[in-house]
Amino acid sequence: MHPRGILRPRSFRSLCSLSLTLASSWVLACGPAPEEGAPLTAQSAAPLASAAPQPTALTELVTNGTFASGAVAPWWNNAPTQVRVENGRLRVDVASGTANLWDAIIGQSGIPLVSGKAYTLSFSASASASLSVRTTVQQEPAPYTAVLTQQFSIDGTSRRFSFPFTSSLGTPQGQVTFQLGGRSAATTVFLDDISLTTEGGSGGSGPLGMTSGFYVDSETEAARWVRANGGDSRAVRIQSSIASKPSARWFGNWSGNITSAVSSYVAAADAADKLPVLVAYNIPGRDCGSHSGGGAGSPEAYRTWISAFAAAIGNRPAIVIIEPDAVAQLDCLANDSERQVRLGLLRYATEQLRDRATNTWTYLDGGNAQWIAADTMAQRLESAGVKNIRGFALNVSNFYTTAQSNPYGASVNSALSSRYGYTRQFVVDTSRNGNGSNGEWCNPGGRKLGSPSQVGTGTGAELLLWVKSPGESDGNCGIAPGASAGQFSPDLAIRLIDGT
Repeated sequence: MHPRGILRPRSFRSLCSLSLTLASSWVLACGPAPEEGAPLTAQSAAPLASAAPQPTALTELVTNGTFASGAVAPWWNNAPTQVRVENGRLRVDVASGTANLWDAIIGQSGIPLVSGKAYTLSFSASASASLSVRTTVQQEPAPYTAVLTQQFSIDGTSRRFSFPFTSSLGTPQGQVTFQLGGRSAATTVFLDDISLTTEGGSGGSGPLGMTSGFYVDSETEAARWVRANGGDSRAVRIQSSIASKPSARWFGNWSGNITSAVSSYVAAADAADKLPVLVAYNIPGRDCGSHSGGGAGSPEAYRTWISAFAAAIGNRPAIVIIEPDAVAQLDCLANDSERQVRLGLLRYATEQLRDRATNTWTYLDGGNAQWIAADTMAQRLESAGVKNIRGFALNVSNFYTTAQSNPYGASVNSALSSRYGYTRQFVVDTSRNGNGSNGEWCNPGGRKLGSPSQVGTGTGAELLLWVKSPGESDGNCGIAPGASAGQFSPDLAIRLIDGT
């Protein structure tokens, strides 16, 4: 049984958060999505539907930007600097007595640039002292013509910077540089998650561009019920409206050997050239011990589990939602020490998926539009490591409309931008949001199926996804009093189809 019914407490204590000073920078705008979309009808896989052309995948041009392997190459440096990888970041020790910014420089060469094409340079940076430094994207040979020159300030707090630009020249010999000189005193600078991206074609590195549609799981509870009850008058409608649609598969302590469970699921999708959606749902103290309580038995057990989860995906394309409600439910934990442990586990999860699942877009759950204030949620997401991954997920297992969820996602991004200098993409669970919310969370009546999984159109959510599998109970409550969390109820499914 998959415990997917999720507690929605009505009020929480506010979580104390770190106060950070924002360094000035340009930031990326997030992607988006409408509420309407054409229904998908394939039996085993569904095309990526959208009311507008599918956005192209991003192509990564920097090599070894995360330093996850512990190696420095192919990054180079000049004489006044010494470089090494320390705690997963590039450490650059800059000698004293440099007169100009370019006297102490590190970089990466051999990067192709196309005239008129849009790019974004992003990275995280901090230093042992407050200083002004410069980054460039430029032509490697003389006269070193730059298509991006950006000076910015850093200090002891690591911050994320994102600089979009359009290249004014074409060359196979471009380079990214960080110019760190111009100080009389010696300094240490830390760099991490360096990325130079541009929009690529369908063969790009993003999972959307690597696949031909969302994967339809033939082993959902709805699909199994239809196979076992073919003579039931409800079976045809449930097959057509629910079982034939793409939805996520949830993984947790019921999944057995997590490596085998994840790998076999992703392999099946990969063989069909389809994009699977997975939910990691095994955080210790899951769901505050309510209908879907449980999770890994200890922090160390969770680290082992999530590391294996990420490694089992590997370089195959996937979408992953990390730990529904784990961020929003921080306040149900007993004290700040327990909250910090959870945030640390979530950061670890983002790092593992970033480093081990290289063609996966990962989204950290960010609650829903009426739960946690957007500014508070932004601070929690930052503490939980959202800057390591693609973005955050909204409305998982809930009922708020996409029209309500999009402004909330924009507000979270506004807070991320003002506090930390970056934004993130977000996705919305539309599985049961067709009629919106009536304020109840556990099998409320009058709810309806929402738009099937599809790509957004550029004005809100990046993706609309069926994260919750419609017809699976939230718990022994509401209009399904005899169905435990995760149990499929055909009556509940029909009411979601009809909106009653």
